[in-house]
Amino acid sequence: MKKIILGILAHVDAGKTTLAEALLYTAGKIKKPGRVDWRNTYLDTHELERERGITIFSKQAVFEAGDLSVTLLDTPGHVDFSAEAERVLRVLDYAVLVVSGSEGVQAHTETLWHLLERYHVPTFVFVTKMDLAGADRAAVLADLEEHITPHAVDMLRDPAEKIALCDEEALEVYMERGEVPREIIVRMIRERRLFPVYFGSGLRLDGVREFLEALVSLTEPSVYGEDFGARVYKIGHDPGGGRLTYLKITGGTLANRQTVTYDAPGRGEPVEEKVTGLRIYSGAKYETFETVRAGEVCAVTGLSSTYSGQGLGFEAASSAPLLEPVLNYRIALPAGSDPRLLLPKFRELEEEEPLLHIVWNERYGEIHAQVMGEVQTEVLTRLIAERYGVAVSFEDGRILYKETITSPVEGVGHFEPLRHYAEVHLLMEPLPAGSGLLFDTMCSENFLERNWQRLILTHLEEKQHLGVLTGSPITDMKITLASGRAHLKHTVGGDFREATYRAVREGLMFSSMRGGCVLLEPFYAFRLELPGECVGRAIADILARSGTFTEHEATPGTSILEGRAPVATIGDYAREVAAYTHGKGRFTCRMDGYAPCHNADEVIRETAYDPEADVANTPNSVFCSHGAGVVVPWSWVPQYMHLEGLDLKKEPATPIEEAEINERAGHIIRRNLNLDEKELEAIMEREFGPIRRRVYGTPKKEQPFAPDVKNPKYKKSLYIVDGYNVIFAWDELAAVADSSLETARRDLCDILANYQAFTKREMIVVFDAYNVKSDTERREDYAGLHVVFTKEGELGDTYIEKLVHEIGADQNVRVVTSDGLIQLQAVRSGVLRLSAREFRDEVLAVDEEIAAFLKKLREENKKTGAPKGNPGADQNGQNGQNGRKT
Repeated sequence: MKKIILGILAHVDAGKTTLAEALLYTAGKIKKPGRVDWRNTYLDTHELERERGITIFSKQAVFEAGDLSVTLLDTPGHVDFSAEAERVLRVLDYAVLVVSGSEGVQAHTETLWHLLERYHVPTFVFVTKMDLAGADRAAVLADLEEHITPHAVDMLRDPAEKIALCDEEALEVYMERGEVPREIIVRMIRERRLFPVYFGSGLRLDGVREFLEALVSLTEPSVYGEDFGARVYKIGHDPGGGRLTYLKITGGTLANRQTVTYDAPGRGEPVEEKVTGLRIYSGAKYETFETVRAGEVCAVTGLSSTYSGQGLGFEAASSAPLLEPVLNYRIALPAGSDPRLLLPKFRELEEEEPLLHIVWNERYGEIHAQVMGEVQTEVLTRLIAERYGVAVSFEDGRILYKETITSPVEGVGHFEPLRHYAEVHLLMEPLPAGSGLLFDTMCSENFLERNWQRLILTHLEEKQHLGVLTGSPITDMKITLASGRAHLKHTVGGDFREATYRAVREGLMFSSMRGGCVLLEPFYAFRLELPGECVGRAIADILARSGTFTEHEATPGTSILEGRAPVATIGDYAREVAAYTHGKGRFTCRMDGYAPCHNADEVIRETAYDPEADVANTPNSVFCSHGAGVVVPWSWVPQYMHLEGLDLKKEPATPIEEAEINERAGHIIRRNLNLDEKELEAIMEREFGPIRRRVYGTPKKEQPFAPDVKNPKYKKSLYIVDGYNVIFAWDELAAVADSSLETARRDLCDILANYQAFTKREMIVVFDAYNVKSDTERREDYAGLHVVFTKEGELGDTYIEKLVHEIGADQNVRVVTSDGLIQLQAVRSGVLRLSAREFRDEVLAVDEEIAAFLKKLREENKKTGAPKGNPGADQNGQNGQNGRKT
């Protein structure tokens, strides 16, 4: 028995599900055909599908007709779920394109046709609803020939001559014999030279048996090799929560308990997992099998990291899908919900729906969803409520933009905090529209070992890199590893991750400053058919929507306009066309990729994205100076990088251009890493005005920062201390750190605890933990101090910048650090800053106050005859500093 996998596709409400029911009934698979309006169809099993009367999830049914075994894959017809249909196409042997006899070729019909062309799927056409008033067989066939293909042939009424005209060999045979043999027709269908058309009614079962007989007669099974291969077309979950990988075996066999090796996203090495079950579904039910052979579709359990569109075995190199989401929404959660706990659950939905992209916005702590349209958000809202019991809403819907570059640029990232080292140089080049991102290396293994190069390429692929204009994903560029350097002793894997991310951002920043970054938006390719008297109105409308025209055809009484227009401006224009043409016009459109944004300046201004404030995607690098990591602004990284830069054959920037770049970047121009405090003071006063500072040793009433407790605006004082920066800035602690960094941390915490206890000020001490294997930061209390160790891969600088951004406007905050960039960020955020030296002076002043207080207490004790000794001192007679004076 020959086996084929047959897909069924259509524009929404064209009658696809009804035809599927008719095929199953005619083949004897079901006893009675279901109806959409009765909510009892065999394939639309989900309650959402039955409520809405549309197919949302692809399903399968297995039936037999004669010597043919058919696996029927039903796909959604609504445009918002186009991805569900597209991912099925890659596993089909044949397809049935269903067209409504009363509506003819519709907008989404053409989109589906282009997808069938792209994946080279042999296609039959079934025109249903021919029992309705207004259905015209000749008119629909003419519509198919005009909008779909001239090789559409009515197999029951058109003469054999029309079939022969579709192929040279067929024509020669027809001229000799007066007929076209079946085997030639089978070949023509297989090679997409002939597209058989059948007419009927799925509801009344008209023409269904003839169509089923044609499938038996005019199809042939595919030929497969012995080597194992498979294509994943869907990820799902069974009612028990088990993960299912739906795939088609395209070579060899797949057995239960067989080990499968494949590449998983975000993992540097291939994954090896054992298959724990093989299921073949038909409707909602399934059978289990020990072995599945080539040409069959099954659901596999036991594979935890597969994804839709993935190839296994010899199919590992698979192409990217054509369709992409075009809208971005913020997912609003109920009060009290933790977005970090819900994020992994939403990722499950992302696995199941390729055109649902879940994005975590680290800066605002929000979950965003990228989708195709509003209907998809309504379905997702219901699914989330049913599966996870959470009532969410989708807010702030906007177009999903992308960014690219127009000329080559070098990106450099350097990551060298204490005992870490990595430097990466990337060549970033523009590619033609629609190319996506390509990654490669041209670095010699004599300069950087192969394992480090592979790691850098992995880091490039694992992250969605954001542009610097609006923070949108980048696309259409090739990123090549040009050179890099590691340290034999100090380099660890996370160092190259940091350096790689920073190199991409640094290159984009330089490209943007030189006008080389471009904002892209999604475009539709449209076709507008309307009466000739309405052409002027149509042209004016399209031009007003920033559209362009590629073709204009005129026939008696009718004009056809074709062109491109931004998705953002088209909106519901199809309804408007129907109104002003009184139903005589037709507007169809399909996704046509991305192109430069028609109102880029306006979008960039409204987005108000600050790439330097996005601390999760910083363009700055970290260099080592005097034992401490120092953040160097991106614009000055080329002056401090350790490897020679690329020769891009560009004229060097003039001093004026360099000054303009740094002025626009808002950075301090520094000639060395040890920026003098006075120089920083002058720059900050010039940029932000006089900086107030507490004067020590003066009466409290003369202190500018003395809190006025009677003032209702007075807020509790909070000090945020950059732990390692202070340690390496204080000579006595730096000396201790040379032998034991842990001891230096403890000594600093003891000093701060003593300071806090006396001043009653709240203290937060932040230490880097970039070499700790933990996805979350660790917090602990130490003698009343709040001590924070940042999560893996995050600098203390980054944590402090985020903390200042979150609470700076609400508390009287001081940031203690000598890092110039953090100090500037602190002032910009409306908080105060203290350098490590100034804070040391303040601590010493507090120690003097403590000593004066104790001296006064001892004198009073002498007068009253109290016991001798220092009630505030330890056994060494010192002020609680672990035997060490500050």
